[in-house]
Order: sequence, then C-alpha cells, then structure tokens
Amino acid sequence: MLVATWNINGVKARIEALKSWLDESGADIVCLQEIKSVDEGFPRAELESAGWHVETHGQKGFNGVALLSRQPAMAIDRGLPGDEMDDQSRFIHGLWETAAGPLRVASLYLPNGNPLGTEKFSYKLRWMARLETIARQWLAQEVPFVLAGDYNVIPQPEDAKNAADWLGDALYQPESRAAYRRLLNLGLTDAVRATTDAAQTYTFWDYQAGAWPKNNGIRIDHILLSPDLASRLAGVRIDKHVRAWEKPSDHVPVLVDLKI
Repeated sequence: MLVATWNINGVKARIEALKSWLDESGADIVCLQEIKSVDEGFPRAELESAGWHVETHGQKGFNGVALLSRQPAMAIDRGLPGDEMDDQSRFIHGLWETAAGPLRVASLYLPNGNPLGTEKFSYKLRWMARLETIARQWLAQEVPFVLAGDYNVIPQPEDAKNAADWLGDALYQPESRAAYRRLLNLGLTDAVRATTDAAQTYTFWDYQAGAWPKNNGIRIDHILLSPDLASRLAGVRIDKHVRAWEKPSDHVPVLVDLKI
C-alpha cells in the first residue's frame, strides 16, 4: 500500500498537475494540505470521475486539508481535538479496512509559526502539543496509524541546504524541533530518515531566489508511522521531479510503501 502526502499549495491552481501525478503515482491514499478551498469549491468531480474517493476539511483562501483514497474510508473525522476555539482547517483523519486490519491515516498542515515573538508561534507550539496528545491516544488504542503532512519543521541541520539561513525562522527553532522530537520519542518513526541518510533530501524549494535551480531546499513534509507500521515499511519515495512541472507547488509528494 502506498500512502502519500503533498502540500498542493492551492488545489484549483494545481488540479492538472494533481491529476497527472495521481495517474503516475500508484498511490492508494493521498494526504493533501493547503488546498485553499472551501469544501463545496473543491474540484471533487474531476477526481471522483477518475475513481478517487474524496474527503475534505476546507477553508476559504488558505489552509485546508484533504484525503483521497482508492477505497472508501470506514470513518472520517475533521479537526484536531483539544481547542474548541481553533477554527483553522488543518487536520483530517480517516479509518480504512485493509487485509491486515484497520489503518488510520491523518493529513495535517501544521502552523508555520512566523514571525517569532507573536501569537502565531505560540499557536504553532500549542498545536504541536495537541498533536502529541492525539498521538498518545492513538498509540493506546493500538490501531496502526500514519501522521502525514506538512509539519513546517526542519528536524535537523542536514534537512536544509543552509541551516544557518533558518536560525531566525519558526521552522527551525529549538522549541519546534523539540516538539517534533517528542513525537518521535513516543515511538513514532520518521519514514524518510528510517530509509535514507542521504544528504540534500528535501521536499520544499521556495519560489524565491532561485531556490529550485540551486537545490536550496528543506525537508518539512514528513510521514510518521506508529510502531506497528514501522516494521511494515518497505520503502520511501520523494517525487522531486514534480517540482519542475509547469505551475508547480513549492512542495513535492512524499510516499511510503507499507507491506499491508
């Protein structure tokens, strides 16, 4: 089973690229972030006609997450628990039946957190604490799960071409990185780093300053696996070539191959 994540950076602007990638990817479940669309505005029909089941948690103009799957989910939940006042659409998860039993997959779009010293950074850290809480709950339920998405966290210096450039950015602050490590310390596995320690393994290249041709990238799109899935990890793929397509997202898809 192939589970993928991709920050699409506007599904309407990127619908043709999304359809092309879906045709070539072989993915079974796709987690999308930053769809920038309300639920009723999502180009659902174009994907459903190609055989995809579509679940969205949208928001006008920004944020928004979605799940696309070859098989329908048994259940879908929207929103990250822990703050009833949080109205940002950043979390959706579903439960699928597989040959190996139930599988939970979440698509998440973690807050950017910039600029530092503002409520945006505090919100980011509170959101990460809520994510840790739900991960603990899911671990206790002993249902295998995938937490996939744009984490807006650069975990280690090797996850950036020039880590020093990010010292003043929320993505690389000690607090952000520590919160990410706390997730791993629960027993979760960073699928990419479990399969490669290769240098210059990136998932995002800014539109500015020639970041793509210079390969000035960072790794901020992560797929974390529960312990019972880590032993089923057969491989990881980063579809870097998609960044060179016409009108690309600044992120590229990341896929994990699970032996299910």
